[in-house]
Formats: sequence, structure tokens, C-alpha cells
Amino acid sequence: MHGRLFLLILMEQNKSLHFIDNKKMWRAAQSYCRENHTDLASGAEQLNKAVSTFKSSDEPRSWIGLFRDTWRWSDGSNYSYRHWRDVGELPEELSKTDSGTRKCAMTEFNKEGKWKADDCNTRKSFFCYGDEKLILINERKNWDEAVNYCRKHHRDLVSITNLEQQELVQEKAKNASTPHIWLGLRYSCALDLWFWVNDQLVCYENWADDTDTGDCNLAVAMETRGEHKWFKKNYAQMFSFICSLS
Repeated sequence: MHGRLFLLILMEQNKSLHFIDNKKMWRAAQSYCRENHTDLASGAEQLNKAVSTFKSSDEPRSWIGLFRDTWRWSDGSNYSYRHWRDVGELPEELSKTDSGTRKCAMTEFNKEGKWKADDCNTRKSFFCYGDEKLILINERKNWDEAVNYCRKHHRDLVSITNLEQQELVQEKAKNASTPHIWLGLRYSCALDLWFWVNDQLVCYENWADDTDTGDCNLAVAMETRGEHKWFKKNYAQMFSFICSLS
């Protein structure tokens, strides 16, 4: 709990929840989440999961994605769920008693995780969420084991068919514990052909210059640092890998 960032994957939604232990005003927190993830955390499932994980933390409260005009969520979603600490936090009650500064909501890290309104210009930690398409598995496996793991627990070993996908994968790969990660690209000696595990054609390439090994038992691993080039590796080598979630 003492690190600068905590990542919690909500696997049932293919979303990630990121605790940012870097105190910011609400608008700055919203901008950070939108630049680095998707938005401030919104909705019952995300917030309940956050509170249940952090209720023993020494951090008392954090920003969430709820703000007041007529209380609405930062990401535009229309969740009807409300979890205010007391009646005085309701919009109609605040409008009677408040000077207008308490327009942003925070969640408290206690047993119930109730919400409270506060001045948006105070500095707090906060939660961001992101729509996840990939997950890094920091376990050393050979290529066949990596494919089987991804198909059992997620969707498949990752395929890269354009530059945008390459950039997403290499960002995930930066946190890998091995110098290379397996990709879902393998070689068929019989067909003398490279193909992705999702059966898509190899229309985008990022090969390193020295990848011609003359071996039939080959699959592709991407370097986790540098230019993130692709290297031909023997199936039996042991690397971390990335699974696609959708």
C-alpha cells in the first residue's frame, strides 16, 4: 500500500482500477486520469472494490469521479447508485447550506466506504479506471505454455497487426520481468509461413535485423526495452508474455 501506484484488475469488466498516491486537486486528478488511463473511477462496482481493497490503508479518503452540478459522473455514465455518508450530502441539502465550494466527491477508506462532498481544490489521492485490452503475465513459460495459459484464463496470446497495437503491447512490455515477451506469432516449416494465433495475416512487421536462425521450431518474442523489435526464438525458451482480453 506504500507504493505510488496500485493496480487492481476488474477482470469481469476488462477494466483496471489504478490508485494514484499523488495528491492532486479534483480537476487535476481528472486530467491525469484522462491523459494516462480513461477517467476518474465511477460506479458502484469500481468504488466498492476500491474501498474493500484499501479499507485498512492509512490513506483516509480519495477523489472519485463524481461532481456537483446536479451530481454527475466524470465519464458521463448515468449510474443511479449513491452511497452518501449522511443526508446532508444530498444535492438538495447541500444547496441550502453550502457556499458552493463542496462540489466534488470523495470516498472514505473505512468499512462502509461512504462518500462525502468536499472542496475541489483540496489535494487528495484518487482512483482512475482504464478499459483494458491486454494483460501482462510475469510468469516464465515456453511459447506453447503461454498460448495455453492465455486461452484458458483470457482469450489468446497477443497478436499485433498494426502500429497502434504495437504501441499498446510495448507499453505493457516495459513492466515485464524477462528481456523478451512472447507474441502470438509462429512459423510453419511446412508452409514456410509466419502466422498469428488469431489467424490474421502478417501485414505489420517490426523485425530486428539479425533474426534469421534457420530453425523450424520458431516463434516470435519482442524485446521489452529499446526499440521493442521482434526476434525469432526457439519455442522452448522461457519468457513472460501478454494475453489479449477481448
